[in-house]
Amino acid sequence: MLNTKFIDDLARQISGSIPSGAKGLQQDLEKNIRTLLQGAFAKLDLVTREEFDAQSQVLLRSREKLQQLEKMVAELKARKS
Repeated sequence: MLNTKFIDDLARQISGSIPSGAKGLQQDLEKNIRTLLQGAFAKLDLVTREEFDAQSQVLLRSREKLQQLEKMVAELKARKS
């Protein structure tokens, strides 16, 4: 799930850049911008930092195991020759 704090902060920054004459619309705009951003990010194929870190660890372990297996194969080939 995408971090809603990031979306809230981004919506606040966007609505905060509105000219002072339109500040009465700021809350309404912020709400609409937040909804728009959530919809846009939901359509993207994004993962959370936690999911990314977990998959990075899985990849790291897989690489280490592959290196071990490659070393074993090389040793077995050396013995056979």
